[in-house]
Amino acid sequence: RIVRGVRRRAPALNTVTVSEAGLGEAADEVVLDHAATENRVVISHDFRTMKARAEDRLRSGLSIAGLILVPQDSQLGQVIEDLVVIGETTTAEEWHGKIVFLPL
Repeated sequence: RIVRGVRRRAPALNTVTVSEAGLGEAADEVVLDHAATENRVVISHDFRTMKARAEDRLRSGLSIAGLILVPQDSQLGQVIEDLVVIGETTTAEEWHGKIVFLPL
């Protein structure tokens, strides 16, 4: 629902789901590695394992393209708005090595 909403509000933003990238069943480490290689910020509801894997990568000297964590119970409209603002006002390079929590 989040991706559909972002695509509807800002169709020019280049969004890709893990399924579309062929990573639907991939481990968090694989998703983060792929995102770093493709220079894509990861957006996840997984506060426990995705955050831990991203922190592990940073501690070991590997990069992350950025990680935005969204609580499951967040207001859908607010999440979409925050992501559209992020996508339209920042560059991918600004997110390198960062872990951020929504809402902003």
